Amino acid sequence: MVYKPNASECKGVAIISHGAGGSEKGYTYLGAAMSDFGYLAVVVGHQESGLQAVQEQISGKILSDGLAKLITDPNAYQARFMDIAVAKEWAQSQCNSKDAVLIGHSMGAATVMMEAGARNKLNIAEESKFKAYIAISPQGSGLIFPENAWSDINQPVLMLTGTQDKELGGLSWETRTEPFNNMKSSCKWLGVIDGATHMNFAGRGLSKKTESLTVQVIREFLNAVQTSDCKQLIEVPGMRISVK
Repeated sequence: MVYKPNASECKGVAIISHGAGGSEKGYTYLGAAMSDFGYLAVVVGHQESGLQAVQEQISGKILSDGLAKLITDPNAYQARFMDIAVAKEWAQSQCNSKDAVLIGHSMGAATVMMEAGARNKLNIAEESKFKAYIAISPQGSGLIFPENAWSDINQPVLMLTGTQDKELGGLSWETRTEPFNNMKSSCKWLGVIDGATHMNFAGRGLSKKTESLTVQVIREFLNAVQTSDCKQLIEVPGMRISVK
């Protein structure tokens, strides 16, 4: 799904990667927001980790077991990287600016971190091809990432979670802050939204507050990246923001 920039000048492209079981029809609030910010936004559909793939994995299994198998499938991530590369190439052909931002939620956040250079247990090595990264509901060390997986990431990264954003298997939302704590300083942001659930970030449930705060901090983060002033601490009511 393509969201063309509302402004006459295209600031850059934003590729949005959905979570396991999602599709290109989701995350409309992110696509619309990036369009408002002047970006050409593309929400990519990942067939190999979309709804049908999830249904196939959970057939006859506990839901969490099926999801765990999918989100640790190297082939599913390789397919995602190919989807993203094609979408990025097309979008940049439509935009004067070559600046590119990669945004992902849940399995999409793992995709973002791998693309940014995080070490992982799936033997996937990607080169950083984006100016900035936004990981919504990122994973801590566990099934996908070893400890200290994020220490070599140099590009600007915004990470977002919520106090009800539990990890697969019921782990606390606080495990999602591990990547921020592990990264070296240089334009790394962490936003924690009070009361936000995992699916609120996907635009489901009573998600308007989460959507609004997510959009606000993304705007501030991208402005900071553009002005090379990432250290400026901002305040967004309803959200705790850490910057380093």
